[in-house]
Amino acid sequence: MNTTPPVIAIDGPVGSGKGTISRILARTLGWHLLDSGALYRLVALRMIQEKVSVDDSSTMVDIATIMDISFANTAKEQKIFLDSVDVTLDLRTEECGSVASKIASRPALRAALLKRQRAFLRLPGLVADGRDIGSVVFPDALFKIFLTASPEERASRRYKQLKQKGINVSLPDVLQKITQRDKRDVNRKVAPLKAASDAQIFDSTGAAPEDTADKILDSLKILGIPSAN
Repeated sequence: MNTTPPVIAIDGPVGSGKGTISRILARTLGWHLLDSGALYRLVALRMIQEKVSVDDSSTMVDIATIMDISFANTAKEQKIFLDSVDVTLDLRTEECGSVASKIASRPALRAALLKRQRAFLRLPGLVADGRDIGSVVFPDALFKIFLTASPEERASRRYKQLKQKGINVSLPDVLQKITQRDKRDVNRKVAPLKAASDAQIFDSTGAAPEDTADKILDSLKILGIPSAN
């Protein structure tokens, strides 16, 4: 009998709605949640705080190995703590996202975080989102999703999110940064952003997160995975 907890792997570019949709699915199914990108942003944040160069692979691996992190899921969002300090808002800045994207190409860092990512897997199941979840972290995931949306839509979502958090940005600047990050993520040599060969593609352009989540839940019902509520 296979007792390995099931995994729903959701990959996609920034602003595609991965985080929001993953939280909806995890809450609806009663499963655990992994925002893998948060781990890279946590390393990036600590590097920014300690003024560590993005080329200092040794120090970033040390940070990834010893950093004390915890997560708390609320109805609206996931709270993230670094050394018991709530850093949820700090992780959403453009600077932190940019550094995270740059260091994500480091093989040593990805290897260091792989164990931490897989440690989130436990019963009754795990909803995990990122950029290589279905292809690298959980290649045997029960259900793989590649979530996408147009660059303009993703930039608009990101812009509104940042403005709501009181971060002063411009829409053209956000679009430019998203385009640059897409290029880095797709072209990096280690675990590039791409849909797994057996992933289902969901385009969230023009759709509310709840509507996209409902479509995914309908697909899960076909696999015999019931909702917890």
